[in-house]
Amino acid sequence: MSFIFTQLKIPDVILVEAEALTDDRGFFAEMYKRSEFGKNGISCSFVQDNYSYSVRGVLRGLHYQKHPAAQAKLVSVTQGEIFDVALDIRKGSPTYGRWVATMLSAENHRMLYIPEGFAHGFCVVSEEADVCYKVTSEYSPENDRGIIWNDPDLAIEWPIVKPLVSLKDSQYPTLIEADNNFIYQL
Repeated sequence: MSFIFTQLKIPDVILVEAEALTDDRGFFAEMYKRSEFGKNGISCSFVQDNYSYSVRGVLRGLHYQKHPAAQAKLVSVTQGEIFDVALDIRKGSPTYGRWVATMLSAENHRMLYIPEGFAHGFCVVSEEADVCYKVTSEYSPENDRGIIWNDPDLAIEWPIVKPLVSLKDSQYPTLIEADNNFIYQL
């Protein structure tokens, strides 16, 4: 089995497509293989798996953890479909304040690798969605931060008009006001 790794418009964010073997019983796909990921620039160690269930219209994000508990993420969907967003928050980066997005679904077997220094968010476009993601650092409440999903300077083109957002997510600051200690390094 193999994967296809594609750098997006922000090259540090990588779309990963898993090959699925299908027959009349269903399908089988490898979702992570350390050796293949390492050969394609994703050599981090994942230490925690997270799972969320959401209904249509839910928007989660834009989340990140600052140093010393920064997280890279590998996001996948096991049921439904989401619009998944990665926002570059590394000060000094040539793509600072820019975002990339892709549709992830149970059917397309795609995953999104989001490195440290990026905020992450998604919205559910199907009736419901199960989202799983691996992270490289355990959850750290004292380092947990976010950026408001509708920051006008970011102009993220969310595919829903009136999302269902948690109270916490609705009170995040804009990118300019965010508590962010990421500095771009070559």
